[in-house]
Parts: sequence; structure tokens; C-alpha cells
Amino acid sequence: MVLSLIVFTVIAVGLDLMIRNAIRDNIFRETQRVAIDWIASMEPGRPPAAVPTAEVNLLQLVDSRGRVVSASPAAAGKPPLSTVRPPYDDRILHLTECSRTGCVMVTANRVSPQEAHFVWKGDSHIVYAGMVEPPALATHILEVGTLTMALLATVFTTWMVWALVGRTLRPVEAIRERASEIGVSDLSLRVPEPACDDEIGRLARTVNETLSRLEEAVGQQRHFASVVSHELKTPVTGLQIQLEEAVLYPDHVDQREVIQAGLATTERLRALIDGILIFARIRTAAPDPPEPVDLGALIHEELITTTRPVPVRTRVKNEVTVLGDRVQLSEVLNNLVVNAQRHAATGVEVTAERGDGEAVVTVSDDGDGIAPEARDRVFQPFVRLGDGQRRDPTGSGLGLAISRAIATAHHGTLEIEDSPRGARFVLRLPLLQPGITG
Repeated sequence: MVLSLIVFTVIAVGLDLMIRNAIRDNIFRETQRVAIDWIASMEPGRPPAAVPTAEVNLLQLVDSRGRVVSASPAAAGKPPLSTVRPPYDDRILHLTECSRTGCVMVTANRVSPQEAHFVWKGDSHIVYAGMVEPPALATHILEVGTLTMALLATVFTTWMVWALVGRTLRPVEAIRERASEIGVSDLSLRVPEPACDDEIGRLARTVNETLSRLEEAVGQQRHFASVVSHELKTPVTGLQIQLEEAVLYPDHVDQREVIQAGLATTERLRALIDGILIFARIRTAAPDPPEPVDLGALIHEELITTTRPVPVRTRVKNEVTVLGDRVQLSEVLNNLVVNAQRHAATGVEVTAERGDGEAVVTVSDDGDGIAPEARDRVFQPFVRLGDGQRRDPTGSGLGLAISRAIATAHHGTLEIEDSPRGARFVLRLPLLQPGITG
């Protein structure tokens, strides 16, 4: 409000000065015109008659000795309107003469030497043409009016700004109130979205999208924590029972077998915890700086094919280079190959090629395959189908979940596609674009 008052006050002062100057210029222009017209009507041999107008009614002709020779009715019998006599080099002067009765705006016009010689045989005369100063200049009504307009404009502007700001910030306040009600225990609430497509509307939609992602992430985290608790509790409970039996019944329990079973259980726990940490780190930790990775070289050099007596055939077409983490991509390939060897009947085939701007890695086995309705479930943490549990009872069920998480972190996909026989895992990653070095 203070800023508005200052601005409008400056405008009011400037407007006041502009109006005053315009009124003054118009008055002096009119008095000068009347004075010139009167001089033009003068003739030698007789006193010139004054020719006043409705506005300029004060006319006087004053000789060189200061005597009023002729005057209009309104100025007759009065002393000269001004004692100022314009010089020969500046024959027209605009004056404001004030007395106890008021102020008069006067134009003093010295008659040219040629006209003075023609009319008065060289005697120099002065013509005064004037009018009473109007109230707009004589009083402070103009200042009062402009300042009043400034105050009204300030009040109106302040009210408009207050109304507009309140209207603009009302949705923000609604968003703030709803956001204050949202807690980690309940992420289902959403902030109100204004219908207009402005910055506040886009902010509300972005907040709701973020809340949706956060709700989904928290839900997944809670589910994962529940499953992890269950998966860890089972081997820990088994280990506790074995140790309690060894303590309670030392004569009926083979201590060596108990220790061997406990070591096997702790080994399974270690592998399970390592897998959980890897899975959590991939999903939450900031990735390492990527580097160019040749998937063909990775397949030939770091593929683990000795875990089971099942042959693995590899085939790489052209150069297949992506941008990513070499260790994580090696983890994906090895997880897929180990899983394929577990289910294969006679062999596993690994291929890498380029297709539609992507690197396509395929790991196929000739086993029993995976039913279409179970193809998404196998990528969930700790999910193990019946055949997988039978073939590898000590597995954690995290290998495929970790592999898909790595693929997603590399902006790729890992899916199970149709195959004439067995399972066919397809990893797709964006190819390294020319000129990008990591």
C-alpha cells in the first residue's frame, strides 16, 4: 500500500503541474491574442477603443509616462495593471500581478516602434491585457482534487491487489491445509487440484503424482519388510530349535550334525542378507557414474557357466555397447544363466544383438518353461515356484528380482517372452549413443 501511495502521489503531483501549466499557457495565449488584436485596430488621431472578450476583460493602454490612455470598462479608472514595462528586445511579457483583492494574469505588450511612430509619432506605449486568475490556479482546489484521486486510486489498487492475491493464494492455502494432514501412516490423501492450468494447478498435480509414487514406494517397502521378516524368521527359528535340542538333549543329539546344519543355515542367512542388501541398494542408493560396457565382451569374459554341468552356448552379433555399471550388468547375466542352468534339460543359449536402437540379450533354456500367468510373479522378491524350490531348496528367490531392478535402473526392461520350448528371458537396454563416453 505504501508503494502504491508513493506512486500515485508522484503521478498526482505531475498531473497537478501539467494541468496548471496548461491552464496558464492557455490564458496567456488568449491575453496575448487580445492584446495584439487591439494594437492592430489602433489608428492615429483618436484614442483606441478597447476590445475585451468574455474571458479577457481587463485591457489598458499606458503611455510612456505611465498614464492610462484607454481602458476596457472593467479596468477603467484603475491604476496600470502592472508597472513592468517590457524592453524593446523582448516586447511581450507574461506576468501574474497580485494585490490584496486577488491576482491578475497579464500579458504586457510593448507596441513596436513602427506602430508607435504611425499612431503616436514615436511615443512608446504599452498594452496590458489580463484576466482574474481562475480558482484552479488561485486556490488549492487542484491539489486537493489530484491528491484525493491519488488516495482513491491507492485504496482501489490495494483492494484489487488484496482480492487478487487472496483469490490466487486461496488454492495454495487449501493445498497447505491438506498437506499438513498427510502423514507416513496414511498417504492416501491428495491435495485439491484447481481446475485452471496455471502454476498452482500444475504444482498441485505434481504434488499428487509425487504422493502417489511415495504411497506406492512405501507400500512396496512395507510389503518387502514383511516378506524379509518372514524369510529371515524361518531359518533363524530352525537354527534356534536345533541349538536348543543340542543343549537340552546332549546325549541324544549328534553335536557334529547340529554344527554342520547350523553352518548351512548361517550360510543361507548370509546369502539371504547379501541379496537383500543388494536389492535395497539398487532400488534406493544413488548409482555410480556409468561407463561404456561391451555386453559381448562381458558375455565372453565374465559369464559364470561352471555352477552346473549344463553347457552354455553364446552368440554375439556385432558390437553391443551400453552405458551402465559393469558389475551390475554382469550380475544380471550371471543370475539369468544360473537360473537357466537350474531348469534346463540339455543346454542354455545366450545371445546379444542390436535391434531398434536397443541392446537385446536373450537367455534361453530347454526346460519346462514358465506358465504365462506366473511370468510376472517370478520377478517379485522371495517368490519361488514349486519347480525352483525342488531344484534349489536353499535359494533365496531374490536373483530375478535383483536382475529386474538392475535393468530398470539402467532404463531398460527384463521380461519373459514366448519360446517354443523352455523359458526365454529378454534383457533390453538403450544402446550407447555416438559421442557419449560416460
